[in-house]
Amino acid sequence: MDLKKIIFELSEAKGVSGSEENAAQTALKYLKNYTSDCLIKNGNVIGHFGKRSENVPHVMIDAHIDQIGLIVTAITDDGFIKVSNVGGIDRRLLPAQRVVIHGKKDIKAVVSSVPPHLAGAEKGKALKIEDICIDAGMSRDDLLLYVSPGDKISFDTTCRELLNGRITGSALDDRSGVASVLYALELLDMDNLSCSFSVVFSTQEELGERGAKIAAYEINPDIAVAVDVSFAYTCGDKEYECGKLGNGPMIGISPSLSREISEKLIDVCCDKNIPFQREVMHGLTSTNADQFSVNREGCKACTVSVPLKYMHTPSEVIMLEDVRHTGELLAEFLRRC
Repeated sequence: MDLKKIIFELSEAKGVSGSEENAAQTALKYLKNYTSDCLIKNGNVIGHFGKRSENVPHVMIDAHIDQIGLIVTAITDDGFIKVSNVGGIDRRLLPAQRVVIHGKKDIKAVVSSVPPHLAGAEKGKALKIEDICIDAGMSRDDLLLYVSPGDKISFDTTCRELLNGRITGSALDDRSGVASVLYALELLDMDNLSCSFSVVFSTQEELGERGAKIAAYEINPDIAVAVDVSFAYTCGDKEYECGKLGNGPMIGISPSLSREISEKLIDVCCDKNIPFQREVMHGLTSTNADQFSVNREGCKACTVSVPLKYMHTPSEVIMLEDVRHTGELLAEFLRRC
């Protein structure tokens, strides 16, 4: 399995929240290598493994497939595109970014930027979202042939390899989580598992964990693990609030999570010499696990996260080994369920 290649392909598949079709098809293509019982339903990619029985737990392993982006709200008379955010966009980084407008055809464009020489009192300030404009170099009449309000916009980036096993790109939140789940499937011998399980690559996490909610209701698992990303330490952060690149998956510990499952995941890492980090949260996790723990009658939910720098930017950074170790942890956890 060429894990790096899979991460690159997943990262570059466009899938802004609410329009995840391209990314979902890419993930489904890989999931079909491990089960024929898989499909896209209500946007979610879902695969089932093993025969469900009342005597053994049914586990759900989830990673969200959507990414942050923008949405077209209007086209001005002078041919600029007004936008709003889809998910938690950091407005500080938007000026001069290259983007792709996904209309009737993909159109490459640039976020308008005022040169610092002309910025005056506004120099250095983050623009309000209503002040952001996209410049596609077209007139209003030409734009209207291809672009409509409601069309999504993504960053125009490619995945690249950095030094020391690092990878940068957009949508590594959470395509790196998707890749780690696929790697876990590669490691498993399905015929020798005592549990049954389902894999979900869920939609609209960035809009409030919407895809996870409906998937969990349908699957109704006994145990659910949300595989996501979390903050890796960088200059200016508080070290005790972050994980570190290269130190392995971050296992969630929180009042809203199952401490039993957290400890089982930690035990797996200790037994198998898988590097790991504890991620202590004081309440909700802002991941799909928040939906899993209160689904129907509730289930035992936990988080496992890939450390990631520069979250919700076009230049997110992960380490390949952290993705690999996350997959190893998930595979061994399923063997023990």
